[in-house]
Amino acid sequence: MSKIYLIDVTNRDGVQTARLGLAKLEKTMINMYLNEMGVFQSEFGFPTTRHEINYLNANIELAEIGVIKPLRLGGWIRAIPGDVETAYRNVPKIKHLNLSISTSDQMINGKFQGRKTRKDVIKDMTSAVDAARAHDPESIGVNAEDASRTDINYLIEFGLAAKEHGAVRIRYCDTLGFDNPFTIYNNGRMLAEKIGLPIELHCHNDLGMAVGTSIAGAMGVIDGGQDAYINTTINGIGERAGNADLIAIILAVLKSKDMEEKYKLGGKVKLNMAWKICKFVSYAFDVPIPINQPGVGVNAFAHESGIHADGVLKDPENYELYNYEELGRGDPELVETGRAISTGEYGGISGFSHVMSKLPVPIKFPSRERANEILELVRFANVESQKPLVEDELVFIAKYPGIAKKLLTLTPLT
Repeated sequence: MSKIYLIDVTNRDGVQTARLGLAKLEKTMINMYLNEMGVFQSEFGFPTTRHEINYLNANIELAEIGVIKPLRLGGWIRAIPGDVETAYRNVPKIKHLNLSISTSDQMINGKFQGRKTRKDVIKDMTSAVDAARAHDPESIGVNAEDASRTDINYLIEFGLAAKEHGAVRIRYCDTLGFDNPFTIYNNGRMLAEKIGLPIELHCHNDLGMAVGTSIAGAMGVIDGGQDAYINTTINGIGERAGNADLIAIILAVLKSKDMEEKYKLGGKVKLNMAWKICKFVSYAFDVPIPINQPGVGVNAFAHESGIHADGVLKDPENYELYNYEELGRGDPELVETGRAISTGEYGGISGFSHVMSKLPVPIKFPSRERANEILELVRFANVESQKPLVEDELVFIAKYPGIAKKLLTLTPLT
């Protein structure tokens, strides 16, 4: 039976959001949380972008030693042979690539300005796939940007060409959020049937339908006989109005009416990681979780109306479709109102050692020299993120100082 798999693109599409960004350590923590949660793949960055090189290689090293595993780490590049070669020069051990090119007539005419035809787009894409295959990656996905505004027959031709040259998935990009659940269901099913490859659904929220279109598209792909891969971002962060929210997608697949029989998640996803990962991403981006966000918003389990309060007190299932504990919620959040010792870019060894000794799993250092080495990395991490590090970041630096050093090293152009 075909399944639904999750490819989270927070570390690629999410960080492209205007006015927002993440430190490399924060991106790494997201990959670790996604791995712990059971997400299939993280589109973890841009292997052609110079400031990403150390971060990408460091995360692949974490995968090799089993820290980020079995999560797949996929890079995004343009479908250009030159980008393929740059990617492998910068990140030689990368195993998963998504090659992207625009396919709609709007983009061919309005973006390429007459420099390309439909045939040129397919030629460029297949040349890039051939170049990637020469490096023997484990998977190559091909992205049709603006697929929802692309002629479906041309999209099939594009997909068949990608398949012939060795692509294992086609990404259907609803780049402008133009689709609705009905149109994307039909297109997803037709592409799955005609191309015979798994289809990714990459939906934006410009019309407020990203979650609905993603789910409907996945249903169409599965009805067409192929696995569906839904692209998500944590808290729906993304360009313009955002992308399909990771937790809302998981809830829709697990809890929506009549989904459980035919449209199942591939692999075991730990929904109880939801609260932790959403809180961290909210903190890292400095963007509050909307009050009405499914599952993790502050009002997701709040009841005030007399009828609702009475009903939920009698039986929570009267007015709650799922339990807050399923999402890892329910523990009290403590706010220190007395003396507080923190550590950061100007912290000293005494305060730092105190903070580390008070972690849930206390960390004590074998020597003052070792403590100073880790403190120095913590200082640099704080300089990069410009916010206090969370406990998991402190633990990561203490456990993997060599990798942390790589994450904190940027090499400017000279």
